[in-house]
Amino acid sequence: MKSKDQPYLHHLKSAQDLITPYEARRAGFVALALEKNRKASPIIVEARALKAEAAKVSSPQKLLKLESIHSSLLTAAGISDKAEKFLQEIDKTNAIQGLIEKFLMPAGKDFIDELVYRFLLIKGDQLGGIMRNIGGSLGERKLTRAIIASLNLYNFSYHWHHTKSKKWITKSDDDVDIELHLNGLSWINSKGVRTLLFNRTIPLVKKNVDISILESLPENISSTKDSNHLNPVKYIALGELKGGIDPAGADEHWKTANSALNRIRASFAKKSLHPITFFVGAAIENSMAIEIFSQLKSGQLTNAANLTNDDQVASLCNWLITI
Repeated sequence: MKSKDQPYLHHLKSAQDLITPYEARRAGFVALALEKNRKASPIIVEARALKAEAAKVSSPQKLLKLESIHSSLLTAAGISDKAEKFLQEIDKTNAIQGLIEKFLMPAGKDFIDELVYRFLLIKGDQLGGIMRNIGGSLGERKLTRAIIASLNLYNFSYHWHHTKSKKWITKSDDDVDIELHLNGLSWINSKGVRTLLFNRTIPLVKKNVDISILESLPENISSTKDSNHLNPVKYIALGELKGGIDPAGADEHWKTANSALNRIRASFAKKSLHPITFFVGAAIENSMAIEIFSQLKSGQLTNAANLTNDDQVASLCNWLITI
Protein backbone atom coordinates (compact mmCIF):
# COMPACT_ATOMS: atom_id res chain seq x y z
CA MET A 1 0.00 0.00 0.00
CA LYS A 2 2.90 2.27 0.80
CA SER A 3 4.37 2.04 -2.73
CA LYS A 4 0.92 2.81 -4.16
CA ASP A 5 0.72 6.01 -2.12
CA GLN A 6 4.40 6.71 -2.82
CA PRO A 7 4.96 5.53 -6.42
CA TYR A 8 8.56 6.74 -6.46
CA LEU A 9 9.47 3.82 -4.17
CA HIS A 10 9.07 1.49 -7.14
CA HIS A 11 12.32 2.86 -8.61
CA LEU A 12 13.97 5.04 -5.93
CA LYS A 13 15.30 3.84 -2.58
CA SER A 14 17.43 6.86 -1.70
CA ALA A 15 18.57 10.26 -2.97
CA GLN A 16 21.68 8.56 -4.33
CA ASP A 17 19.54 6.77 -6.95
CA LEU A 18 18.64 10.13 -8.51
CA ILE A 19 22.21 11.31 -9.13
CA THR A 20 23.33 11.27 -12.76
CA PRO A 21 26.34 8.94 -13.15
CA TYR A 22 29.36 9.86 -15.25
CA GLU A 23 28.54 7.25 -17.91
CA ALA A 24 25.08 8.73 -18.47
CA ARG A 25 26.50 12.25 -18.63
CA ARG A 26 29.08 11.15 -21.21
CA ALA A 27 26.38 9.44 -23.31
CA GLY A 28 24.28 12.60 -23.09
CA PHE A 29 27.08 14.79 -24.38
CA VAL A 30 27.68 12.35 -27.26
CA ALA A 31 23.97 12.43 -28.12
CA LEU A 32 24.07 16.23 -28.18
CA ALA A 33 27.12 16.19 -30.45
CA LEU A 34 25.41 13.80 -32.87
CA GLU A 35 22.26 15.94 -32.88
CA LYS A 36 24.32 19.06 -33.55
CA ASN A 37 25.95 17.35 -36.52
CA ARG A 38 22.55 16.17 -37.78
CA LYS A 39 21.19 19.69 -37.65
CA ALA A 40 24.36 21.07 -39.27
CA SER A 41 24.12 18.75 -42.29
CA PRO A 42 21.48 20.81 -44.20
CA ILE A 43 23.58 23.94 -43.66
CA ILE A 44 26.65 22.26 -45.18
CA VAL A 45 24.61 21.12 -48.19
CA GLU A 46 23.21 24.65 -48.61
CA ALA A 47 26.73 26.11 -48.46
CA ARG A 48 27.86 23.76 -51.23
CA ALA A 49 24.89 24.80 -53.35
CA LEU A 50 25.73 28.45 -52.68
CA LYS A 51 29.33 27.90 -53.78
CA ALA A 52 28.24 26.20 -57.00
CA GLU A 53 25.79 28.99 -57.82
CA ALA A 54 28.25 31.79 -56.98
CA ALA A 55 30.80 30.16 -59.30
CA LYS A 56 28.63 31.25 -62.22
CA VAL A 57 29.92 34.82 -61.95
CA SER A 58 33.44 36.14 -62.40
CA SER A 59 33.40 38.99 -59.87
CA PRO A 60 31.75 39.85 -56.53
CA GLN A 61 29.77 42.74 -58.06
CA LYS A 62 27.90 40.32 -60.31
CA LEU A 63 26.54 38.33 -57.36
CA LEU A 64 23.67 40.80 -57.06
CA LYS A 65 22.39 39.59 -60.43
CA LEU A 66 21.94 36.07 -59.06
CA GLU A 67 18.45 36.34 -57.56
CA SER A 68 18.59 32.66 -56.58
CA ILE A 69 21.14 33.37 -53.84
CA HIS A 70 19.83 36.69 -52.49
CA SER A 71 18.67 35.06 -49.27
CA SER A 72 22.06 33.39 -48.78
CA LEU A 73 23.84 36.66 -49.51
CA LEU A 74 21.75 38.34 -46.82
CA THR A 75 22.72 35.58 -44.40
CA ALA A 76 26.42 36.10 -45.22
CA ALA A 77 25.88 39.83 -44.67
CA GLY A 78 24.69 39.06 -41.14
CA ILE A 79 20.94 39.49 -41.68
CA SER A 80 18.92 36.80 -39.90
CA ASP A 81 15.82 35.21 -41.42
CA LYS A 82 13.72 36.99 -38.81
CA ALA A 83 15.28 40.39 -39.54
CA GLU A 84 14.91 39.90 -43.30
CA LYS A 85 11.11 39.93 -42.98
CA PHE A 86 11.18 43.48 -41.61
CA LEU A 87 13.51 44.98 -44.20
CA GLN A 88 12.55 46.72 -47.42
CA GLU A 89 14.17 45.61 -50.66
CA ILE A 90 16.42 48.66 -50.78
CA ASP A 91 17.74 47.84 -47.30
CA LYS A 92 18.41 44.25 -48.31
CA THR A 93 20.28 45.40 -51.41
CA ASN A 94 22.35 47.84 -49.34
CA ALA A 95 23.26 45.06 -46.90
CA ILE A 96 24.44 42.79 -49.73
CA GLN A 97 26.31 45.69 -51.35
CA GLY A 98 28.08 46.32 -48.05
CA LEU A 99 29.11 42.66 -47.87
CA ILE A 100 30.48 42.80 -51.40
CA GLU A 101 32.41 46.05 -51.00
CA LYS A 102 33.84 45.50 -47.51
CA PHE A 103 34.59 41.81 -47.53
CA LEU A 104 34.23 40.05 -50.88
CA MET A 105 36.04 42.50 -53.15
CA PRO A 106 39.11 42.68 -50.87
CA ALA A 107 39.28 38.86 -51.05
CA GLY A 108 40.08 39.12 -54.78
CA LYS A 109 39.87 35.82 -56.66
CA ASP A 110 38.96 34.03 -53.43
CA PHE A 111 35.68 35.97 -53.06
CA ILE A 112 33.57 32.81 -53.40
CA ASP A 113 35.35 31.10 -50.53
CA GLU A 114 35.01 34.28 -48.47
CA LEU A 115 31.27 34.32 -49.19
CA VAL A 116 30.84 30.69 -48.17
CA TYR A 117 32.90 31.16 -44.99
CA ARG A 118 30.78 34.12 -43.91
CA PHE A 119 27.57 32.26 -44.75
CA LEU A 120 28.67 29.33 -42.59
CA LEU A 121 29.77 31.64 -39.78
CA ILE A 122 26.35 33.26 -39.50
CA LYS A 123 24.48 29.97 -39.94
CA GLY A 124 26.70 28.41 -37.28
CA ASP A 125 25.79 31.18 -34.87
CA GLN A 126 22.09 30.57 -35.57
CA LEU A 127 22.63 26.84 -35.02
CA GLY A 128 24.25 27.63 -31.68
CA GLY A 129 21.07 29.39 -30.60
CA ILE A 130 19.00 26.38 -31.62
CA MET A 131 21.34 23.98 -29.84
CA ARG A 132 20.97 25.85 -26.55
CA ASN A 133 17.46 24.45 -26.40
CA ILE A 134 18.16 21.05 -27.93
CA GLY A 135 18.74 19.32 -24.61
CA GLY A 136 15.15 20.02 -23.67
CA SER A 137 13.91 18.79 -27.03
CA LEU A 138 15.87 15.55 -26.79
CA GLY A 139 14.59 15.05 -23.27
CA GLU A 140 11.00 15.56 -24.35
CA ARG A 141 11.43 13.06 -27.18
CA LYS A 142 12.89 10.44 -24.84
CA LEU A 143 10.11 10.85 -22.31
CA THR A 144 7.47 10.81 -25.04
CA ARG A 145 8.84 7.57 -26.47
CA ALA A 146 8.84 6.05 -22.98
CA ILE A 147 5.21 7.09 -22.42
CA ILE A 148 4.23 5.54 -25.76
CA ALA A 149 6.07 2.36 -24.78
CA SER A 150 4.08 2.22 -21.55
CA LEU A 151 0.82 2.77 -23.43
CA ASN A 152 1.70 -0.09 -25.75
CA LEU A 153 2.73 -2.29 -22.81
CA TYR A 154 -0.60 -1.71 -21.09
CA ASN A 155 -2.36 -2.18 -24.43
CA PHE A 156 -3.93 1.27 -24.17
CA SER A 157 -5.14 2.65 -27.47
CA TYR A 158 -4.09 6.27 -27.83
CA HIS A 159 -4.34 9.37 -30.01
CA TRP A 160 -1.50 11.79 -30.59
CA HIS A 161 -1.58 15.46 -31.49
CA HIS A 162 0.38 16.44 -34.60
CA THR A 163 2.28 19.64 -33.87
CA LYS A 164 2.05 21.14 -37.37
CA SER A 165 -1.36 19.98 -38.59
CA LYS A 166 -2.87 20.43 -35.10
CA LYS A 167 -4.91 17.27 -35.62
CA TRP A 168 -5.42 14.31 -33.29
CA ILE A 169 -4.31 11.11 -34.98
CA THR A 170 -5.26 7.57 -34.00
CA LYS A 171 -2.49 5.19 -32.96
CA SER A 172 -1.24 3.03 -35.82
CA ASP A 173 0.89 -0.11 -35.92
CA ASP A 174 3.80 1.97 -37.22
CA ASP A 175 4.56 4.64 -34.62
CA VAL A 176 8.26 5.02 -35.44
CA ASP A 177 9.53 8.58 -34.87
CA ILE A 178 6.13 10.06 -34.01
CA GLU A 179 7.77 11.58 -30.94
CA LEU A 180 9.42 14.03 -33.36
CA HIS A 181 6.05 15.38 -34.45
CA LEU A 182 3.71 15.37 -31.46
CA ASN A 183 2.95 17.69 -28.58
CA GLY A 184 0.11 15.76 -27.00
CA LEU A 185 -1.19 12.27 -26.22
CA SER A 186 -4.59 10.96 -25.15
CA TRP A 187 -5.72 7.58 -23.81
CA ILE A 188 -8.28 5.92 -21.55
CA ASN A 189 -7.33 4.04 -18.39
CA SER A 190 -9.43 2.42 -15.65
CA LYS A 191 -10.11 5.82 -14.09
CA GLY A 192 -11.25 7.59 -17.23
CA VAL A 193 -10.01 9.56 -20.22
CA ARG A 194 -6.62 11.27 -20.00
CA THR A 195 -4.99 13.88 -22.22
CA LEU A 196 -1.34 14.86 -21.83
CA LEU A 197 -0.08 18.17 -23.22
CA PHE A 198 3.51 19.32 -23.60
CA ASN A 199 4.54 22.95 -23.14
CA ARG A 200 1.17 24.57 -22.57
CA THR A 201 0.39 27.80 -20.76
CA ILE A 202 -1.89 26.94 -17.87
CA PRO A 203 -4.34 29.86 -17.41
CA LEU A 204 -4.60 29.44 -13.64
CA VAL A 205 -0.81 29.45 -13.27
CA LYS A 206 -0.30 32.04 -16.04
CA LYS A 207 2.93 30.29 -17.00
CA ASN A 208 4.06 27.59 -19.38
CA VAL A 209 4.15 24.11 -17.83
CA ASP A 210 6.26 21.35 -19.39
CA ILE A 211 3.77 18.50 -18.88
CA SER A 212 0.12 18.62 -17.90
CA ILE A 213 -2.37 15.75 -17.71
CA LEU A 214 -6.09 16.47 -17.78
CA GLU A 215 -9.24 14.45 -17.33
CA SER A 216 -10.57 15.37 -20.75
CA LEU A 217 -11.29 14.13 -24.22
CA PRO A 218 -8.74 15.63 -26.59
CA GLU A 219 -11.42 17.29 -28.71
CA ASN A 220 -12.57 19.21 -25.63
CA ILE A 221 -9.24 21.03 -25.43
CA SER A 222 -9.20 23.89 -27.91
CA SER A 223 -8.82 27.64 -28.28
CA THR A 224 -12.47 28.27 -27.41
CA LYS A 225 -13.68 29.77 -24.12
CA ASP A 226 -15.24 26.46 -23.02
CA SER A 227 -12.01 24.45 -23.49
CA ASN A 228 -11.26 22.06 -20.64
CA HIS A 229 -7.75 23.43 -20.22
CA LEU A 230 -9.39 26.56 -18.79
CA ASN A 231 -11.06 24.51 -16.06
CA PRO A 232 -8.69 23.96 -13.08
CA VAL A 233 -10.73 20.98 -11.89
CA LYS A 234 -9.72 19.01 -14.98
CA TYR A 235 -6.01 18.93 -14.11
CA ILE A 236 -4.79 15.65 -12.63
CA ALA A 237 -1.01 16.06 -12.75
CA LEU A 238 1.58 18.63 -13.75
CA GLY A 239 5.29 18.10 -14.14
CA GLU A 240 8.55 19.78 -15.00
CA LEU A 241 11.06 18.22 -17.40
CA LYS A 242 14.69 19.34 -17.62
CA GLY A 243 16.54 17.50 -20.37
CA GLY A 244 19.83 19.39 -20.29
CA ILE A 245 22.75 17.10 -19.43
CA ASP A 246 25.41 19.68 -18.51
CA PRO A 247 26.09 19.43 -14.75
CA ALA A 248 27.18 23.08 -14.71
CA GLY A 249 23.57 24.15 -15.22
CA ALA A 250 21.92 21.43 -13.16
CA ASP A 251 21.31 23.44 -9.98
CA GLU A 252 19.87 26.36 -11.94
CA HIS A 253 17.55 24.04 -13.87
CA TRP A 254 16.29 22.52 -10.64
CA LYS A 255 15.75 25.96 -9.08
CA THR A 256 13.69 26.96 -12.12
CA ALA A 257 11.71 23.72 -12.06
CA ASN A 258 11.19 23.85 -8.29
CA SER A 259 9.93 27.43 -8.48
CA ALA A 260 7.56 26.42 -11.27
CA LEU A 261 6.24 23.46 -9.27
CA ASN A 262 5.75 25.61 -6.16
CA ARG A 263 3.88 28.17 -8.29
CA ILE A 264 1.66 25.42 -9.70
CA ARG A 265 0.81 24.07 -6.25
CA ALA A 266 0.14 27.55 -4.84
CA SER A 267 -2.08 28.55 -7.78
CA PHE A 268 -4.25 25.43 -7.54
CA ALA A 269 -4.35 25.55 -3.73
CA LYS A 270 -6.14 28.89 -3.97
CA LYS A 271 -8.95 26.95 -5.61
CA SER A 272 -8.69 24.21 -2.96
CA LEU A 273 -7.27 21.90 -5.62
CA HIS A 274 -4.18 19.71 -5.24
CA PRO A 275 -3.11 18.05 -8.50
CA ILE A 276 -0.16 15.68 -8.52
CA THR A 277 3.25 17.20 -9.24
CA PHE A 278 6.35 15.40 -10.49
CA PHE A 279 9.84 16.09 -11.81
CA VAL A 280 12.05 14.46 -14.44
CA GLY A 281 15.63 15.65 -14.99
CA ALA A 282 18.69 14.51 -16.89
CA ALA A 283 21.38 16.36 -14.90
CA ILE A 284 20.83 15.72 -11.20
CA GLU A 285 23.67 16.43 -8.82
CA ASN A 286 24.02 15.43 -5.16
CA SER A 287 22.46 18.49 -3.48
CA MET A 288 19.56 18.44 -5.93
CA ALA A 289 18.98 14.74 -5.37
CA ILE A 290 18.80 15.24 -1.61
CA GLU A 291 16.26 18.06 -1.97
CA ILE A 292 14.13 16.16 -4.51
CA PHE A 293 14.09 13.01 -2.40
CA SER A 294 13.15 15.05 0.66
CA GLN A 295 10.18 16.49 -1.22
CA LEU A 296 9.16 12.98 -2.29
CA LYS A 297 9.23 11.71 1.28
CA SER A 298 7.20 14.68 2.53
CA GLY A 299 4.63 14.27 -0.24
CA GLN A 300 5.36 17.68 -1.74
CA LEU A 301 6.38 15.84 -4.91
CA THR A 302 4.55 12.65 -5.83
CA ASN A 303 7.12 11.20 -8.22
CA ALA A 304 10.49 11.88 -9.80
CA ALA A 305 13.00 10.18 -12.06
CA ASN A 306 16.40 10.67 -13.62
CA LEU A 307 15.87 10.87 -17.37
CA THR A 308 19.16 9.07 -18.05
CA ASN A 309 18.02 5.99 -16.09
CA ASP A 310 15.79 3.90 -18.36
CA ASP A 311 14.37 1.82 -15.50
CA GLN A 312 13.35 4.92 -13.55
CA VAL A 313 11.78 6.51 -16.61
CA ALA A 314 9.86 3.34 -17.48
CA SER A 315 8.55 3.06 -13.92
CA LEU A 316 7.48 6.71 -13.84
CA CYS A 317 5.74 6.41 -17.23
CA ASN A 318 3.91 3.25 -16.19
CA TRP A 319 2.61 5.22 -13.21
CA LEU A 320 1.86 8.29 -15.29
CA ILE A 321 -0.50 6.56 -17.71
CA THR A 322 -2.47 4.89 -14.90
CA ILE A 323 -3.15 7.87 -12.61
